[in-house]
Amino acid sequence: MNKLQGFSLIELAMVLVIAGLLLAGVMRGQELIANAKVKSLASDFRNIPAYIYGYQDRFRALPGDDHVADIHLAGGVNATSGNQAQNGLIEGAWSSDTATDESYLLWQHLRLAGFATGSAVVGSAQYVPRNSEGGRLGITNSGTLGIGSGTFNGMHALCSDGILGKYALQLDIMLDDGVGDSGAMRILNNGTQSSGAPNTGTATLQSAMPYLVCMSF
Repeated sequence: MNKLQGFSLIELAMVLVIAGLLLAGVMRGQELIANAKVKSLASDFRNIPAYIYGYQDRFRALPGDDHVADIHLAGGVNATSGNQAQNGLIEGAWSSDTATDESYLLWQHLRLAGFATGSAVVGSAQYVPRNSEGGRLGITNSGTLGIGSGTFNGMHALCSDGILGKYALQLDIMLDDGVGDSGAMRILNNGTQSSGAPNTGTATLQSAMPYLVCMSF
């Protein structure tokens, strides 16, 4: 009669060690991917304001708010919506789809001037800029965004939506004070538009829920 033999303690220990190493490798890989995503998102908040300042330095006007862009840039379109004028403010909602809004034409001006990459053809499928998570990027003035007073006191804000809470919190830690409802960076409900009422942001985040992140400059 054959005797059934189990694993020895040494064999079991080896299996557990290998399983532990595999698990640690998976977790480390996930951490590296998450860090890469946060760094990519952070680059938008660092680079795009620099593009805007570069444009302002070259043309003595803000992109979008440059109402002689047709003279400065071959193919440039001047904003004409509402009462928008060249007044040192980028007007229009951060996520505007109105082709004559300053906040919409800003991207054309930056691209035609060579500061940003992407299509300069207004209304094309590739025109609206996206972050690395597929969310939309946009610029508006702080008053239009309606964040309110306090330390969110820059003239303009860069907004980026569709960012998971776990990444939004890391962004705030990396670039600001680590709290979603204070400082120069605010974490808002995803898809927030200009509503007339100040949006103060949220300090309590759900890691798997998408948010809108705005940073003043």
